[in-house]
Amino acid sequence: MKYDACYGKQDNMSTDKIALVTGYTGESGKALVKELINNNQFKKIILVGRRKIDYTDNKYIEKTEQREIDFDKIDDYAEAFRGADVHFCCLGTTRGKAGVEGFRRVDFDYVVSVARLAKQEDCKHFHLVSSQGANENSFFLYPQVKGQAEAALTKMSFERLSIYRPAVLMVDRVESRPLESVLRTILSYTVQRIAPEWITTPVDILARAMCFNSFIKDRVGVEILDNHAIFRLSEQQSSSKNDQSKATNEL
Repeated sequence: MKYDACYGKQDNMSTDKIALVTGYTGESGKALVKELINNNQFKKIILVGRRKIDYTDNKYIEKTEQREIDFDKIDDYAEAFRGADVHFCCLGTTRGKAGVEGFRRVDFDYVVSVARLAKQEDCKHFHLVSSQGANENSFFLYPQVKGQAEAALTKMSFERLSIYRPAVLMVDRVESRPLESVLRTILSYTVQRIAPEWITTPVDILARAMCFNSFIKDRVGVEILDNHAIFRLSEQQSSSKNDQSKATNEL
């Protein structure tokens, strides 16, 4: 099912959820972890990746557990995907960085393997960061692989599967991607100012949307969230935070 705007009631009663984030060292993963850390409804965030980060912020140190794995031997690390209520998969690379085979390995093989182990560990709600235009029948590599990963996860019959299709992710990357940097600069001064939901998605907006969506009740099956739905969910998350802050100040 595709939701152009995904609205719903949030379960604000639960304050002891455990989240698991795979691919937390990437830009979208880092933004998501920051959002989860600052959300009191999550008591713990499990971070799964190929390397660990030396956090200095006490909130990160106290609230996260890092589990280092080898994605090429992922079946040896099944226990790394245990103990979470909700899973977020932010894995992804580019053809320019990893080559054709490397891109397929990360964006399809790794993603599908992570989802399979999450399902094996009785995951109820799995979130996948995909891409605008994902289509398994595309002639182009990027949307084709993204679409193939979506199709594979859809067949796993998760109780709830949320697939996010953001547009061009707007972020100041640590790594150098000159062409992408030029594109982001152009977009930030043109399209993003005129029609921000058309072909751009700031990573903080994506992170807020994913966080909020994990608490929406009464959703089952597969939901594909386009850029418009991502922005709407982000707005709901911001509104929810403001309401909680107001309630706290009134106590």
